[in-house]
Parts: sequence; C-alpha cells; structure tokens
Amino acid sequence: MASRTSNPFTFLQQVRSETAKVTWPSRRETLISTLMVIAFVFIAAIFFFAADQLMGWAVELILGISR
Repeated sequence: MASRTSNPFTFLQQVRSETAKVTWPSRRETLISTLMVIAFVFIAAIFFFAADQLMGWAVELILGISR
C-alpha cells in the first residue's frame, strides 16, 4: 500500500516527478491515432446503420407490416 503524505507540497513534488517519467506520444502519433479513431467510428456507424436497416426489414417481413 502507498505511504500517506500529509504535506501537500510533498504530494505535488511526487506528482511532478511521476509526470516526468511518462512517455508522451509525439504529435504524429497523436494525429495518426485520432484519424484511426475517426475512421473506425465512421465504419462502425455504417455497420450499425446497415444492421438496423436489415433487422427492420426482417421484422417488417416477418410481421407483415408495411410502411
């Protein structure tokens, strides 16, 4: 278990030292990751739209409901 610090100044020093250890992504890596997320969101939106349309059509066919 982590030791408890009662001094806020000591806590801030520890936070700063831990933040310095973090390996931050480069601007290029961030851009590529962002573009990949946007692309996959677009692909997922198309997939779920198509699945919804297909299931709606199947329900209409089964229940004999017409628009």
